[in-house]
Amino acid sequence: MSATTIREKLYNYIRFAEDKKIKAIYTMVEEDINTNYQWWEDKDFMSMISKDANEIKKGKLKTFSLAQVKKDLDTLRKK
Repeated sequence: MSATTIREKLYNYIRFAEDKKIKAIYTMVEEDINTNYQWWEDKDFMSMISKDANEIKKGKLKTFSLAQVKKDLDTLRKK
């Protein structure tokens, strides 16, 4: 499985995971997070950003306006 696929799966999982699981995951990676990570020097990350930006410009990657995100969050909070 590619790193990009793993990132996407983790991102989707973390978005809705229970608080205790989020805290456990954070504990495992806390040291890495708190180091002085320089994302602009990460070739894989920059490649992913560039690819996504190109897909957005071409209309191939679905995006959401801030207003839509806020509306969706309000809907989820009411559940």
